[in-house]
Amino acid sequence: MKNEIRYVHTNLVAKDWKRLAQFYIDVFGCIPAYPERDLSGNWIDKMTMISGVKIRGIHLKLPGYENGPTLEIFQYSKASGDNTHSINNYGFGHLAFHVSDVEDTVRKIISHGGGKYGELAETKIEGIGIIKAIYSTDPEGNIIEIQNWRKK
Repeated sequence: MKNEIRYVHTNLVAKDWKRLAQFYIDVFGCIPAYPERDLSGNWIDKMTMISGVKIRGIHLKLPGYENGPTLEIFQYSKASGDNTHSINNYGFGHLAFHVSDVEDTVRKIISHGGGKYGELAETKIEGIGIIKAIYSTDPEGNIIEIQNWRKK
């Protein structure tokens, strides 16, 4: 029997899951995939290796997909507290969204509590097209790439 594999979700660990989820709903049009999660018990202690952990949060449907992977935003009752975000850290680097208007999206990010991480850049990549992109951050410092590709 063939082992079928499909990508399911990306998890962001939040300080305030409701605020962070609302940011992704307001800025990128993500849609809540109910029910909200309220996880606890021996099974989740075993998975996380954290005794007595409680996890609250929600999955968000990503824009452009009906039943595709989700963004899972969880808040742990026992968090590690290490919240250093850098584009070149090992592990999770950033989320990326293609948008029709990069500058407008960055303004929306800032107006909803996020920020800029780098500067706007544009270049031609042979065989692919022209990319205009900038790194920004959500309200908790997670890095988001805002990009627009066009052919020329």
